[in-house]
Amino acid sequence: MNESDFLALLRPLAMHPAARGFADDAAVLGDLVLTHDMIVEGVHFRADDPPGDVAWKLVAVNLSDLAAKGATPTAALMGYSLSGEAAWDAAFVAGLAEALSAFDLPLLGGDTVSLPPGSPRVLGLTTFGRSRHAPSRSGAKPDDALWVTGTIGLAGMGLRCEGSEEAIAAYRRPRPRLAEGRALAPLVHAMMDVSDGLLLDASRMAEASGLALEIAIDAIPVAGERLAAVTAGDDYELLFALPDGTAAPVAATSIGRFSDGSGLTLTDGGVPVPLPARLGYIHD
Repeated sequence: MNESDFLALLRPLAMHPAARGFADDAAVLGDLVLTHDMIVEGVHFRADDPPGDVAWKLVAVNLSDLAAKGATPTAALMGYSLSGEAAWDAAFVAGLAEALSAFDLPLLGGDTVSLPPGSPRVLGLTTFGRSRHAPSRSGAKPDDALWVTGTIGLAGMGLRCEGSEEAIAAYRRPRPRLAEGRALAPLVHAMMDVSDGLLLDASRMAEASGLALEIAIDAIPVAGERLAAVTAGDDYELLFALPDGTAAPVAATSIGRFSDGSGLTLTDGGVPVPLPARLGYIHD
């Protein structure tokens, strides 16, 4: 059973309006925004990644979901699996303190468990924020333009140990676009972060909005080889839909357009091109 199959089983339980039908990356209860993300050794970080960087990433990927709702972070709860390696755990806590300080995020509590020897580390964080405008991923409208912040694929290069120290930092220590999210939230029709690959996440926005989407692949600002960049994950940039003719109030690039219909199409220089076999990372 993959992630989509499991969510289909869970969706009938999402009866409260705040759950947004489990079709978004965060729950919205009044002006309170809640999200929970987990990272797993061997999936989201390598076993030899510095523990302090793992702690930073745990915080940052959660705050990226809040950024996509235009939220200001207010607090966090953590679930931590004790590894049996005291030095690793201590270095993780030092990195966690750095991340919490950088984002002014109080840690209020959580839970710890002990893992059997040799088990991969599993870490979770729940973050809370406040937002007066919390756009969903499902609100795009026909003729909206699709925009993205930043450069796509830099973290993917870092994961593959390619490129510069900047690429390594993008993979290990992503920077959630909190200020940009707050500026965009009152203006956009839909917004989400890019975590599993730009093409895959863009297709999810189109599907959730019940629309077709055309992306000009040559318009996407990328690091490295283009197809590798747009199908890599871990970018944590913001993907958003703005009404036609509306300029983005933050540094961003217009890369596509929504229309009536369904499905994702790509163009290069205005000419249709085939979709790659894999649009992004699927949680099997």
